[in-house]
Amino acid sequence: MHPAAYNRSMKRVDVCVRGAGAVGSCLALALARQGLSVALQGAAAKPAREDVRAYALNGASVQLLRELKVWEALPADARTAVYDMHVEGDAAGSALDFSAWSQGVEALAWIVDAAELERVLAAAVSFAPHVQSVGEGEVEAPLLALAEGKASSTREKLGVAMPVQRYGQSAVAARLQSDLAHAGVARQWFRSPDVLALLPFDRPLPSMSYGLVWSVPQARADALMAMDAGTFELALADATGGAAGTLRLCGERAVWPLTLARAEPVCGPGWVLLGDAAHVVHPLAGQGLNLGLGDVRALARVIAAREPWRGLGDEKLLQRYARQRAMPTLAMGQLTDGLLHLFASDVPVLRELRNRGLNLVNGLPPLKRLLASFALES
Repeated sequence: MHPAAYNRSMKRVDVCVRGAGAVGSCLALALARQGLSVALQGAAAKPAREDVRAYALNGASVQLLRELKVWEALPADARTAVYDMHVEGDAAGSALDFSAWSQGVEALAWIVDAAELERVLAAAVSFAPHVQSVGEGEVEAPLLALAEGKASSTREKLGVAMPVQRYGQSAVAARLQSDLAHAGVARQWFRSPDVLALLPFDRPLPSMSYGLVWSVPQARADALMAMDAGTFELALADATGGAAGTLRLCGERAVWPLTLARAEPVCGPGWVLLGDAAHVVHPLAGQGLNLGLGDVRALARVIAAREPWRGLGDEKLLQRYARQRAMPTLAMGQLTDGLLHLFASDVPVLRELRNRGLNLVNGLPPLKRLLASFALES
């Protein structure tokens, strides 16, 4: 029987997943692999303009996608390995370097085209025999998993608090092309009050492209978005000092406001939160989707290990998931928030401290390995 025909015959399901983005789709696929029937509601959010988003996925996230038979389906130029990372402060000579070789891993991260990942996940869902894509409306299921994103309406209806800390900053994103090969090196600049990241990418031109994420105060973001292409490229050249070559825009720019938020609680009788519906962090560490896929792995493990007599919506079962994810999400939120405030400060003492700190960490391999492993496993 074709999967679509099987899906049409499904009535009551074991789990209803609301939100068909990367986190929701991965959860549906992971639970279906356990033989559970899943209803997937909603569609992946579509950017209003050209999609310039790129995800920085760690090794744990890539392994999950491999287990779900999704990773190999991505086009080769839609996933680019990061072998080295170079971080600069706002003083000459202050720098920090990470390498996959020193970590003993294949890559520090993989930069993945967001639109391609969501397309491949949608295809996998359409052929998953235990997953039914459904429209809005009530679905009968003992467990409701909410992966609707940070503006989750269902979370609000449940009365779950998610206080939002607004940074007064926005992230400006774009695709760039350089006249120098990226060689798998990601570059990041922490210069008060900006954080600029260049992520090596193979689109539109293999080995010569980057994904840009430039976090700046709101007024600066407005100015960058209003610039013509030539003026924007000059601003990039000034900010990067030509370290990545001459950078040219490849298409449109996108912008979104930056916040920090964490829902409490993340589960209750018959429901659970995952991904941006549960937590939002600053993108300076590139860990947003990794945290969400970490939620997927944890919830799938908890459900797989449940006692035969315990129901899927049992609150004590879901609290096991909440306990497993509490520390990683809290720690990442505090880390990104602390780094942002440290590097955004113009206080001379703090500026000197942070620049000396970069060089200090760079000279302590065990500490560097600890920091890198935290990001690789979150």
